[in-house]
Amino acid sequence: MWFFKRKGSSGFSSSSTAEKVTHGIDASGLTAIVTGASSGLGCETTRVLALRGVHVIMGVRNMAAGRDVKDAIVKEIPAAKVDLMELDLSSLASVRKFASDFNSSGRPLNLLINNAGIMATPFMLSKDNIELQFATNHLGHFLLTSLLLDTMKKTARESDIEGRIVNVSSESHRSPYPEGIRFDKINDQSGYKKFLAYGQSKLANVLHANELARRFKVSCLLSFFLEKVSGST
Repeated sequence: MWFFKRKGSSGFSSSSTAEKVTHGIDASGLTAIVTGASSGLGCETTRVLALRGVHVIMGVRNMAAGRDVKDAIVKEIPAAKVDLMELDLSSLASVRKFASDFNSSGRPLNLLINNAGIMATPFMLSKDNIELQFATNHLGHFLLTSLLLDTMKKTARESDIEGRIVNVSSESHRSPYPEGIRFDKINDQSGYKKFLAYGQSKLANVLHANELARRFKVSCLLSFFLEKVSGST
């Protein structure tokens, strides 16, 4: 429809493809982690990043499906640099293992794309006894981001290239429970509404991104101030 093709200030519209948006970009030398990379948005994000020269680590729960996607990308883009690592966002133990293995690898990390998610599932608890949508869509990514931050900061310092953390949300963040995030009722099965629970998890994604932006802005301003002070003494 016409309004999907209406261009914004960036010159792109909601119908613009990832290939169009990244046309002409050479991202060789950058390393990215994409969660949920074996299907949907994660799969296409991985393909286009690889097309632009990024070394992509696919964080996937289903390793067989991940291998199929990797093989298809490498067949299309022979020079693609793509690796697989197992990651189940609904398990905090799996998140910790993934982050530990990645940090121990000594690889740099420029981009973290928190994409994986589930939508409108019946009430279930994760392995850590947390409502499954909130556990998978928000808590797993929150922990993953926290555990990888030091590596991202180190990469930014050594490469002099700002890193990026992307939380993939949706318009459903506008439709959580009436009270927003029900922190005291996350596991309340009696009041569970699958679409509202999904909206709650997406709202948490947005709030997480906003808080990261706020904290890094404060951190950058403080670093700038300290550099000025030390330079004047």
